[in-house]
Amino acid sequence: MGALSHLRVLDLTRVLAGPWCAQTLADLGADVIKIERPGAGDDTRHWGPPYLKTPEGADTREAAYYLCANRNKRSVTVDIATPEGQRIVRELAAQSDVVLENYKVGQLKKYGLDYASLAEVKPDIIYCSVTGFGQTGPLAERAGYDFIVQGIGGFMSITGERDGQPGGGPQKAGVAIADLMTGMYATVAVLAALAHRDRTGTGQYIDMALLDVQVAMLANMGANYLTSGKAPVRWGNAHQNIVPYQAFQTRDGWIIVAVGNDAQFRKFVEVGGRPELADDPRFATNPERVRHRDTLVPLVAEMVKTRGKHEWIASLEQAGVPCGPINDLAEVFENEQVRSRGMRVEVPHSSGATAALLRSPIQMSETPPQVRTAPPMLGEHTDEVLRTLLGYDDATLARLRERAAI
Repeated sequence: MGALSHLRVLDLTRVLAGPWCAQTLADLGADVIKIERPGAGDDTRHWGPPYLKTPEGADTREAAYYLCANRNKRSVTVDIATPEGQRIVRELAAQSDVVLENYKVGQLKKYGLDYASLAEVKPDIIYCSVTGFGQTGPLAERAGYDFIVQGIGGFMSITGERDGQPGGGPQKAGVAIADLMTGMYATVAVLAALAHRDRTGTGQYIDMALLDVQVAMLANMGANYLTSGKAPVRWGNAHQNIVPYQAFQTRDGWIIVAVGNDAQFRKFVEVGGRPELADDPRFATNPERVRHRDTLVPLVAEMVKTRGKHEWIASLEQAGVPCGPINDLAEVFENEQVRSRGMRVEVPHSSGATAALLRSPIQMSETPPQVRTAPPMLGEHTDEVLRTLLGYDDATLARLRERAAI
C-alpha cells in the first residue's frame, strides 16, 4: 500500500511537466488515469527513436521519452471534443481527488472541463493547471516550451562557458529542467492542497507556470542579483569565487576537482607532482588563486592531462581532495553506488517487451514508492476503467466506439 493509495488522479496532461507530476503521485500509490486522444495519445509516444523493443527486436512504437514519465498509470482513450467524451471525463472527475491538465489557457472551458465546471460535480476537487506562463499576465496565452522558458527565465544566461572562451555562450540544460522542476513543484502543491482539503473539506485550484518555476529556481543566483543589482554571468564549469574548482580533462576523460581550501590545494598539486605551485605567492591562498586564475588554471590543466581519470580519482581520494569523474550514462549505470541503490528497474510491458526504467529517488521506511506497472499502451485500460468505475456495459462501450468518443 503506497502512501497515496487512497487517492485517484485524473491526468489530462501530455509531454513532460504534467506527466512527471502524475507519475510521482502514481509512484507513491495513487491510482492515476491518463486520458489520451484516441488513435494518437500523448505526443511523446512518438518522440523517437529510440523505441522500446520486443524480445524479437521489433519496435513497439513506444518511445523512450514517453516511457520516462508514465509508469504506474492506466491509459483511457477519450475524445474530449465530443459531448460523450466530455461526459466521461466529468463522470471520472466525480470519482477522483485530483485533476491535472496542461491545455492552453481557457481551452478546457469550452468543453465544460475547466475547474469551475468540474467543481460543480466534485466540490472538493483539487484541480492543477500547468502552462508555460500561467493563467494571468500578458504572455498567458502563449504556448510554453521548456527550451524557450530556460532562455526567458534567465537560466541560460548563467549556464555555459564564459563569453570569450572557446565554446562560450548561453547553454540550455541537458534535460528539460523547467518541465521537470514544474512537475515537482506541482506535486508539492497538489499534496499541500490535499492536506488542506483533509482538514477543511475544501478543494482548490492550482496555477503552475514553467516561467514562474524557472525564475524561482534561480535560487542563490537570483538572490545575488536582487541583492547587488548586478546580473551574474556564465562561468562554465569554473567557480566564481574558488580556484581550482572546476572540470579538467585527463588523458582519457574528464574529472571534477573541487578544492575548497589552501591545504587541499597543496595536496592536489603534490599528488600531481607540482608542489612548487603551492609555494608560489600567486597561488598560496584562494584570494590570490582567484586573482591569478588565468595563469594558474592552464598550469593545472597541463598537470591533469598527464594521467588517466581513474588514476587521478584514486590518488586524490586517498589524499583527501574532493573530486569525481564526469561519467557518461553507460558509466552512470555501472557505478557501484547507483547499482547498489537500485536506480535501474525492469518491468514487464504489455507488448511482451521488458521496459528498463528509472525508479523514483524517494526512499521511505513505511510506504516506499513502487514501480507496479510499466507505462501503458494507448487505451490499454479504457474498457476496464469505464466498466469498473462508471458501470458501462458492452453495448455502451460499442456505441461510444462507433461515435469515436473513445
